[in-house]
Amino acid sequence: MTRPYAVIILPRAQKSFERFDRVLRLRIQAALELLAEHPRPPRSTPLVGSTNVYRVRVGDYRILYSIDEEIRIIEIRKVAHRREAYR
Repeated sequence: MTRPYAVIILPRAQKSFERFDRVLRLRIQAALELLAEHPRPPRSTPLVGSTNVYRVRVGDYRILYSIDEEIRIIEIRKVAHRREAYR
């Protein structure tokens, strides 16, 4: 069995994550735990114009992340509402 990926949340993503209400934080936390096991779930999409950056939906919110396969790290770059996630 392979070991899970380490999930690192960048300070900018952590700051926005802390502003969300409790229910949304729990949903996003569950999605992050799933990413640690399966970094490319079926509903993840690579971002056009970016190298090695993916997005995954959590309701109206998006988690933007990159994957480092060699050291098995997922870096959470941004967690935001869909209208602001790609700015």
